[in-house]
Amino acid sequence: MPNATHWVSLIAAALLAALQSAGSVPMDTVWKFDRDAEGSIARDFKGEVGQWRVVMADGRKVLAQQAKNPDKVFNVALVTGTHAKDVDLSVKLKAVAGELDQGGGLIWRAKDKSNYYIARYNPLEDNYRVYKVQGGKRTMFKNADISHTPGWHTLRVTMRGAHIECFYDGKKYLDCSDATFPDAGMIGLWSKADAQSYFDHLELGPPGSE
Repeated sequence: MPNATHWVSLIAAALLAALQSAGSVPMDTVWKFDRDAEGSIARDFKGEVGQWRVVMADGRKVLAQQAKNPDKVFNVALVTGTHAKDVDLSVKLKAVAGELDQGGGLIWRAKDKSNYYIARYNPLEDNYRVYKVQGGKRTMFKNADISHTPGWHTLRVTMRGAHIECFYDGKKYLDCSDATFPDAGMIGLWSKADAQSYFDHLELGPPGSE
């Protein structure tokens, strides 16, 4: 007859299987939006704040943030099936318009729309910054000045443990450490206020991946 240890093992295996089948998105996933319907938000994404829609741009489908919100509003779209701690995360970004703000960035280790890490590029300010947003309040860790050039640019973030590194078009500009959010969380996309931007080729992988 099976003993208590055997039953505990069976229950643990069942719980693990249930978690793995609950819609979680694996590492090494890329979102390109080619197969998503125009006018709707992309698969796996939830628009928490702002207006996120798949549109045609530069000959392909991309995910666009189209809302023109007030200055203090953070536009957030989360990939709800993700649950990642240590990450190598990147996205292609094109700033389209915005009088109060422009550009946007990457979210990771998000608990919800008000708690996450964010690295964002703003061509109006010619800078690239990494922050935490905790309880809806944003706190900056590091800033780098980057002169804006039009077109598409690649933002990339790696985080292992408490160590964060942020890259722009392949060059590292930001390096810091923080332990506010030590657990795994969702990834996502971000813009502020009336920053209307295009996003494409969002890629999630483990640290050290290329």
